[in-house]
Amino acid sequence: MPSELLVELVSRYSPSRQETPAVEYLVGWMQAHGFEAHIDEVGNAFGRRGSADAPHTLMLLGHIDTVPGEIPVRIENGLLYGRGSVDAKGSLCAFTDATALATIPDGWQIIVVGAVEEEVATSKGAHYIRDHFCPDLCIIGEPSGADRITLGYKGRLLVDFSLTRPLAHTARPEPSVGAIGAAFWSDVLDWCAAQNEGHTAHFEQVMPHLRSINTESDGFQDTVRLTVGFRLPPHHTPTGVFAEISPFAPPDAVLHHYSMEQAYQGDKNNALVRGMLSAIRGQGGRPAFVLKTGTSDMNVVGTKWNCPIMAYGPGDSNLDHTPNEHLPIAEYDKAVAVLQYLIEHL
Repeated sequence: MPSELLVELVSRYSPSRQETPAVEYLVGWMQAHGFEAHIDEVGNAFGRRGSADAPHTLMLLGHIDTVPGEIPVRIENGLLYGRGSVDAKGSLCAFTDATALATIPDGWQIIVVGAVEEEVATSKGAHYIRDHFCPDLCIIGEPSGADRITLGYKGRLLVDFSLTRPLAHTARPEPSVGAIGAAFWSDVLDWCAAQNEGHTAHFEQVMPHLRSINTESDGFQDTVRLTVGFRLPPHHTPTGVFAEISPFAPPDAVLHHYSMEQAYQGDKNNALVRGMLSAIRGQGGRPAFVLKTGTSDMNVVGTKWNCPIMAYGPGDSNLDHTPNEHLPIAEYDKAVAVLQYLIEHL
């Protein structure tokens, strides 16, 4: 039988900023299964097993929000379909189920957080947790597969470009605002290509994406607006990239940067990774490492917490945000067993 917690939490549709019903259910479940649990000041689901004054803390930081797009929840051929089954309620529920099942070692507290607003630029839940805790070890809840450990995520930068100029007849030689916006994007692509020379791994490359481009006119002025996103490797900072591309815009253009996250890459040689390798092998798995080209709450907390951090959770991340999002129940059960083993052998 699939985990009741998993099915019920996936069944509670919770796109970013609409997480409350899912948070309330998770907190109630934790309270009924041996956790001290509550909803914190920013709306996160917070649960703890072990003493609050224990000298050591394992932070299991998942997120409870999803991207929009409700998928009917159903179980077919051992697969659970539903929005968030992979990204990332599967990981969050695995954290919670494993912590409920585990015998907590002396001297440790296990904190499980279902953070809000991970799927939007604010990451409000993770920022709050980052500023109020300082754990010894941290696992971020994101799909890696039950046998894989994620050691790093790329950084992120979003830039809005806007330019308004007086309307001119199309017969005149001056470029339109749309053409100027397109030229800015072309210069960005050329710059990224130059930065990526000699870097063959996707994790090491600057990856640009034109998220939107639109022109409009009120009969007196023409305006172009575009948004450019960047996925950044560890050797590029968001502020540095913004400084490099800003000169590509004409002086009368307006640039606005936001959603700036530094890339994070963890170490293979620490107690947390060694413990996870042992736990995966203990369940018959063959562990492997992965670096991801997206971002996660690892980027948020990794900039402040000086502790071993990794990401782990069941599911295929290629299904993130897709209309076919689904999670193998057997893989979920394996991830729970891995995490329970890890907790009990801290």
